[in-house]
Amino acid sequence: MKNIIIIVSLLIATTISAQGNYEKGMQKAFELWGSNNPTEASNLFERIAKAEPDNWLPAYYAAQINILKSFGLRDEEKLSAQLKKAQNLINDATAISKNNPEIMVLQALLHTAWVAYDGATYGMTLSGKIIELYAKAEVIAPENPRVVSSKAEWNMNSAKYFGQDTAPFCKDLDKALELFTNFKPETPFHPNWGKDRVEQLLESCKK
Repeated sequence: MKNIIIIVSLLIATTISAQGNYEKGMQKAFELWGSNNPTEASNLFERIAKAEPDNWLPAYYAAQINILKSFGLRDEEKLSAQLKKAQNLINDATAISKNNPEIMVLQALLHTAWVAYDGATYGMTLSGKIIELYAKAEVIAPENPRVVSSKAEWNMNSAKYFGQDTAPFCKDLDKALELFTNFKPETPFHPNWGKDRVEQLLESCKK
């Protein structure tokens, strides 16, 4: 009986220690990202992902950094390498958390990076996939502010590209802003980004 108690106590202590290391690592990664060291942050998120094989969040953030760094790149070889890395990380996150609307939004954003790079080449092949991802995410999580806002921004940019009125999508951004106000992430490390971007887009709606 005494041995069982000792073993259980050791397991609990190990779990608490591992949880503490995870939280410290995630906090450090976010600090690096916030202090304009995205590459270091991404590398740390990847290391955390390897140490936390059942947690989709570290791979998600490592992928997000690589995707965001890809917008504006004109070197196709560098762009392709970054987005391929991001795709592998998204695949890892999806394997852990299937039908996750947050990951679907990130996948749509990755496709959007290719469309932004060369709309004529990638628009035809990826636009349908992006629309499908947002539609699927919206069915699963219609009250998720990132789903609503990301879909609205995609629709606005598509309208601009085809010379159409973007005003109809401003109401979707209003809804997203309201959702952001009431949104509470599951943990401090769950996705909670996007509100600033919505506010920025809504300013353009007023012009």
